[in-house]
Amino acid sequence: MQIAIVMFDRLAALDVVGPYEVLSRIPGAEVTFVAERPGQVRTDTGRLGLAADAALKEHPHPDVVLVPGGSGQIDQMHNEPLLSWLRAAHETSTWTVGVCTGSLILAAAGLLAGRRATAHWTALDELGRLGAEVAHERYVFDGKLVTTAGVSAGIDMALALAAEIAGQRVAQAIQLGIEYDPQPPFQSGSPDTAPPELVELVRSRSRFATAAHAPAG
Repeated sequence: MQIAIVMFDRLAALDVVGPYEVLSRIPGAEVTFVAERPGQVRTDTGRLGLAADAALKEHPHPDVVLVPGGSGQIDQMHNEPLLSWLRAAHETSTWTVGVCTGSLILAAAGLLAGRRATAHWTALDELGRLGAEVAHERYVFDGKLVTTAGVSAGIDMALALAAEIAGQRVAQAIQLGIEYDPQPPFQSGSPDTAPPELVELVRSRSRFATAAHAPAG
């Protein structure tokens, strides 16, 4: 099973690494990091470098396509070579996945029109404007299209996707192997549970607050 994870400058590291840690452990999985041009990309913090192994054109028909988000996502929404590749890859993929604001890239490619989908909570209005049926959920399966809420939700989604691909027992073994047992010190990981002043602070710092641009993640 070929899994292609799309790479671009200013992506969110956990959008890539979280799902990778899960999906790469599925028996028979072959993960390739793809970009317009092979080489290093920088994450949205500017300090961490990740490498793309292959060009998009070298992997036209992956079984699983995964698109991360990050502050560089807005540029990718106008990157026709990537959008064209996504449209073509989606025709033959088994699963097409958008993590965090990566969902907006899928929407920009025309793949989410009329489909249930989610994204980072600050980007949900923009997702709706792009034609998706917005779902306020941690992750959403609509046919072979899979989308997630912000950043860390990619891990939850990847475990659910692993169960679809290889069965619950395999997915549960992967979860145990990576000891994914979240016990956060604060209940502020969602706009539904965070203090209102924090919600407004984060919203005010989001690019979507003023220009329908992507947040970092």
